[in-house]
Amino acid sequence: MNSARITTSDPSHQRGQSTVEFVVLAIVLVPLLLAVPLIGKYMDIAQTTAVASRYAAFEGTVRHSSANGGWKTDAELALEVRRRFFSNSDAPVKTGDAAGDFNSHRNTLWFDHRGAPLLTKFVDNVGVKTTRESTAQPFGALYAASLGLPQDNLHTGQVSVKVADIAGFQPFNNLMLSIGRSTTVLADSWAASGPGMIESKIKNDGFNPLGPFPYKPLEVLGGNPVIDLALTLFEYGTPPPDIGRVEPDRVHADRLK
Repeated sequence: MNSARITTSDPSHQRGQSTVEFVVLAIVLVPLLLAVPLIGKYMDIAQTTAVASRYAAFEGTVRHSSANGGWKTDAELALEVRRRFFSNSDAPVKTGDAAGDFNSHRNTLWFDHRGAPLLTKFVDNVGVKTTRESTAQPFGALYAASLGLPQDNLHTGQVSVKVADIAGFQPFNNLMLSIGRSTTVLADSWAASGPGMIESKIKNDGFNPLGPFPYKPLEVLGGNPVIDLALTLFEYGTPPPDIGRVEPDRVHADRLK
């Protein structure tokens, strides 16, 4: 009578299997777990860079060529941007306040997994550059000159940020990441304090016969019976133009109360 022989594997042969599986998974997952929050920090720095560039550009709407203080220099804007955007989130808004290279002045989020700051030195890591370009086209230059308006109106604020490499963490150990954002606004627009200033501007500065408001050449023709008759016949049934009359900002009476 033959009996069936049952064999079982030796448990000693399976010892350490779970440890090996854990180590293999850790080699893949640990760098991934470290990279995901790091990429999020890079994205946050990029978003802050975009907001800072808007600030640098929109300063041109306040500190422009016609303003009392004039344009802000790149050094002044860089000082403000570093402290107000790339420093700690509760930084006060103070004139001449500079961001220091110590942790109490740093954004608490912008550190790597070792606790090293991603922006090691504010002066070297954050830079600001502004440019002003003319919007003068052939006709635009003619009109602006006629009214004495400035033409360097396209104001661009550019902010660049260099992020520190992370030693021993490939490929971030030699990434040399640089983030740059720029914003352009139309600054230095002329605004009148009232209808009287508009009338004065047109009458006193409208000397260009080819400008948008050739007031003075037309003023010479005003009141001439022959000219008035010719214009009346040209547009039958309409009165002659009232040359010299300027009525800016026509607003309905009920809106002026």
